[in-house]
Amino acid sequence: MRFVTIRKKSILIAAAFCAAFVLAGFCARRAEAAAVYWSGARSLPVYSVERGDNKIAISFDCAWGDAHTGAILQALEAANVRATFFTVQFWAEKYPEHLREMAAAGHEIGTHSATHSYMSRLSEAEIRAELSSSAAAITAATGEEVTLFRPPYGDYDDLLIDTAADMGLLTVQWDVDSLDWKDLSSEEIAARIIERTRKGSIILCHNNGEHTAEALPAVLDALIAKGFEFVPVGELVYRENFTIDNAGRQFRQN
Repeated sequence: MRFVTIRKKSILIAAAFCAAFVLAGFCARRAEAAAVYWSGARSLPVYSVERGDNKIAISFDCAWGDAHTGAILQALEAANVRATFFTVQFWAEKYPEHLREMAAAGHEIGTHSATHSYMSRLSEAEIRAELSSSAAAITAATGEEVTLFRPPYGDYDDLLIDTAADMGLLTVQWDVDSLDWKDLSSEEIAARIIERTRKGSIILCHNNGEHTAEALPAVLDALIAKGFEFVPVGELVYRENFTIDNAGRQFRQN
């Protein structure tokens, strides 16, 4: 009797194990299928660009203060590098002379929203208001059309990306983060950027980072010496006939 009881328990344990194994496999396949569907359906910004040449872009977010903006512009001019600046509306309205100086030097200016809010929390109407008013402020200062958008905090959802696209704005992130806002030394900032940059990279800096302007000459000289060519983001990305993989890398579609 004891043998029969033990045998029954063994059979039940084995059956439970098999059921769990099958269920785990089924769930894994379902999860994999869901991941594939999500990555294919989700609207994504551009983090970097697959290119056959050595073009890269360096960008600066402008939201707080302007103490170091002049030094950044001087470093870019000395290296003959054109960059992209993403400006918040209240910054653009407070420092329009900087926008005019940027535009005159051949730099590109995109919007970084009106109020620097978490835009994935906004309705479509609120998103449109943020983007239209911030772009208008930039155009009022420079006379240039705005075609690029960078979400504050890197925060986005499908509605934000799709609404921006409907307004003619390509949403752009970055694949090289300088972390200059963390008060790193100029040497640390330079090392991070130089080590991480590859073909098609978009570098993120901030106009008011404490040591950003100080790090720039070393960054620009080193990357140019490596054979990279700096262009504004608008000249790096593709505006039509492209795909974006689930890492945000943009590819030209044949």
